[in-house]
Amino acid sequence: MTVPTQDPGYQATGAPHHADEVRSSSIGELMREVTTDLSTLMRQEVELAKAEIRQEGKKAGKAAGLFGGAGFGGYMVALFVSIAIWQFLDNVMDSGLAALIVAVIWAVVAAVLYSKAKQNAGRIRGLKQTNDSVQRIPDALKPHPEGVTR
Repeated sequence: MTVPTQDPGYQATGAPHHADEVRSSSIGELMREVTTDLSTLMRQEVELAKAEIRQEGKKAGKAAGLFGGAGFGGYMVALFVSIAIWQFLDNVMDSGLAALIVAVIWAVVAAVLYSKAKQNAGRIRGLKQTNDSVQRIPDALKPHPEGVTR
């Protein structure tokens, strides 16, 4: 995607650049030029944002796939370590009791992870700032009799 340069001779829509050309233009023509240039700028910014999102999305997808593979590898390690512990305990005690001990260890691990996840989930604010600013937009468009407020 090519973005036009900001050199002084650049003209997006043929807008006048010299003071004499501006003075000879009507307010309507100037407003049309400003509106057209603003519209062009907004379209270019949206296209740039789309390109950046696509690029970052590809990187995020690759990272997610790698994390998924690492998670599966970790699961396999935990599974085989659990089986090894079970077999080790089976040499010392009944097989059923050994399996129960391994299951209790995993229940404790799961409970600790659940507790941490619940704490972290409670800290998530969501899109609070975005929702707040979107809700203020209609107020910003309404005329205020006392003038502009901050």
